[in-house]
Amino acid sequence: MLGLARSGEAAALALARRGFEVVGVDRSTSSDAGRLREAGVEVVLGADDPELLDGVDLLVKSPGVPPAAPLVTAARERGTTVWSEVELGSRLLANPIAGITGTNGKTTTTELLGAIFHAAGREAAVAGNVGRPLTSLDGALAEGAWIVCELSSFQLEDIEDFRPRIAVLLNLTPDHLDRHETLEDYRAAKLRIFENQLPSDVAVVPRGFGPVPGEARRVEFAFDDPLPAEPAIPGDHNRENAAAATAAARAAGVPDEAIAAGLAGFDGVPHRLELVRELNGIRFVNDSKATNPEAAEQALSAYPPGIRLILGGSRKGIPFAALARRARAAGVAQAYLIGESADEIAEALAAQGVRFTYSRDLETAVRDAYGEAEPGEVVLLSPACASYDQFRDFEERGNRFRELVDSL
Repeated sequence: MLGLARSGEAAALALARRGFEVVGVDRSTSSDAGRLREAGVEVVLGADDPELLDGVDLLVKSPGVPPAAPLVTAARERGTTVWSEVELGSRLLANPIAGITGTNGKTTTTELLGAIFHAAGREAAVAGNVGRPLTSLDGALAEGAWIVCELSSFQLEDIEDFRPRIAVLLNLTPDHLDRHETLEDYRAAKLRIFENQLPSDVAVVPRGFGPVPGEARRVEFAFDDPLPAEPAIPGDHNRENAAAATAAARAAGVPDEAIAAGLAGFDGVPHRLELVRELNGIRFVNDSKATNPEAAEQALSAYPPGIRLILGGSRKGIPFAALARRARAAGVAQAYLIGESADEIAEALAAQGVRFTYSRDLETAVRDAYGEAEPGEVVLLSPACASYDQFRDFEERGNRFRELVDSL
């Protein structure tokens, strides 16, 4: 098991429970491997020597491990099978899977579909990229319970037989080009969600999207589809997410009455257009999960002009010109730039005449935005970037934003 964060730990523990001999490997020396050792897993930290593969039949890799990692490369050269954690999970679990992928909206749609299943009184678990590893469900679900699984390109790039009964593609725009060398590679990884589907399965795709692999029955959706009820979460992009969730739920046999209850009762997920506080007539919204420009563009469409926009983070190799145009059209009053991508974003904003301030870090940005905001305006953290330059992940960034806002 290569990579011992949440997914790697869950996969190693699931294999150990089933009596397999497991070696857990992580290049970091700071991993807390106590649970693994207690379960009988041999743990190797701070090393990636190819000799670790001696006698190994299968390498399972965490989604954070890149394809070019030395042990992965060595395994392929030796002819050792390489699986992603979700491939392993799908083999351990007999439950039907509804898989959801796309560039933006995955977590919202996954959680929404889970809420719809629950509104229908049907047992379902939400897992995958949403934060709960698929392998952690091994032995925890009744036979026949659905799994709603959020799937990133990192998780899909090393599948083999993974087959969701319902596969959903929400959208496809450039992202993660720091890992996938080209947009074509990124697209190919996403579309693998469909490749093993059979004629009895369902492929849910945006209206007008081109051909997809596999043999599934095709169902299309769009933001202006008639729905059993209007979703509680704001924005056209969330109505599109609701349309996709509705199509998937219908494919699973959920009646419209339950779909309506799920749509109307679901108020969103943390770090995605999450209203943190209203102070002196100013709303503070946490959209830390917007880790690419397209997601930030969608967030801007959810609010009227008068937005104080906090942008920036670690680089992913994606241009910001379209976001800058959208910021101008949306009437962004001021942008507050943080992180290593600040200069690139500043150049794009300047070309569109959008005003900006170099705040450099989140604490300064919150203070600057609050100091200049007027009643009726929105201070929106929608960074359009990953968080790894200053935070562990988008969740830590969003939680820090909440803390800063609550302290005002």
